[in-house]
Amino acid sequence: MKYRLFGKSGLRVSEVCLGTMTFGEDWGWGASKEECKKIFETYVEAGGNFIDTANFYTQGTSESIVGELIASARQQYVLATKYSLTMRSDDPNAGGNHRKNMIQSLEASLKRLNTDYVDIYWLHAWDFTTPVEEVIRALDDMVSAGKVLYIGISDTPVWIVSQANTLAALRGWSAFIGLQVEYSLIERAPERDLLPMAESFGMSVTAWSPLGGGVLTGKYNFEEKEQAGSEGGRLSPSSGRFNDKNRLIVEELKQVASELECTPAQVALSWVRAQSSSIIPIIGSRKVTQFSDNIASLHYQLNEDQLARLHEASRIELGFPHDFLASRSVKDVLFGQKYDRIMRR
Repeated sequence: MKYRLFGKSGLRVSEVCLGTMTFGEDWGWGASKEECKKIFETYVEAGGNFIDTANFYTQGTSESIVGELIASARQQYVLATKYSLTMRSDDPNAGGNHRKNMIQSLEASLKRLNTDYVDIYWLHAWDFTTPVEEVIRALDDMVSAGKVLYIGISDTPVWIVSQANTLAALRGWSAFIGLQVEYSLIERAPERDLLPMAESFGMSVTAWSPLGGGVLTGKYNFEEKEQAGSEGGRLSPSSGRFNDKNRLIVEELKQVASELECTPAQVALSWVRAQSSSIIPIIGSRKVTQFSDNIASLHYQLNEDQLARLHEASRIELGFPHDFLASRSVKDVLFGQKYDRIMRR
């Protein structure tokens, strides 16, 4: 295991993060407490120190289990949790980004985690109702109170994150140093704006669903899934991803896995890590056998040819204005046909 500095901070986190959305059986498909302990121990034995949870995961059970697992050595772990998603659907203030929900969610999380602070506190999802100023100032207050050390933001449009961090810099408040997004070989949309924005602000990126909801494990038969979907069969949330493009991506993934003598999942996770030293995949599973296979991706490194083939199979159009500004004609009128001769950062 290697370690990386998290955003613009001196905080050292492991190069893969332990995701705990599967910790607890409250939703009917998670891991038992015994299995969670095995997964946690496997991660720690591999050198991992970065744990991601949320108040909403398995209705709070995930946080409770994590709290028990880290209790004997709380100080050595980088503990991250989130707020925003409702815990009481009949209460209009039990969800959202506003200060009231932030404070009550954090206090409840600290009790379940059995700790007096969290290392990273994430805004889980943008609600489009709370002013940016309220959010970033309230989070700064939590940092000043010592209950939160660093802050991050997840599943939020790029212009809002940019506005928040610019405002924080202007006012001297704590800025977001982490961005959490879905990112994988079958979900590369963050490359349009979110990832460049994160790089510009010096933010680390934690990638959720780096295996595309299981599609990139290579264990699914695309024809059967597509047929079941056309017949109205009940599938997982990943069912809409069984399409021709993703079929080609998985075929290339399997080819690279064959060359490296590893699993498609290990290749998919290695690809995410290879995109940037600031991108950290979140790895979670319901069984320790699955987790052990995934964590073993640290032993594999893709060469330039393999990366190029996976890039080509999964490439997306960046769209306007990116493709327009990258065109030869626009470069010529911007740089006077000297673009190739200008040294650029």
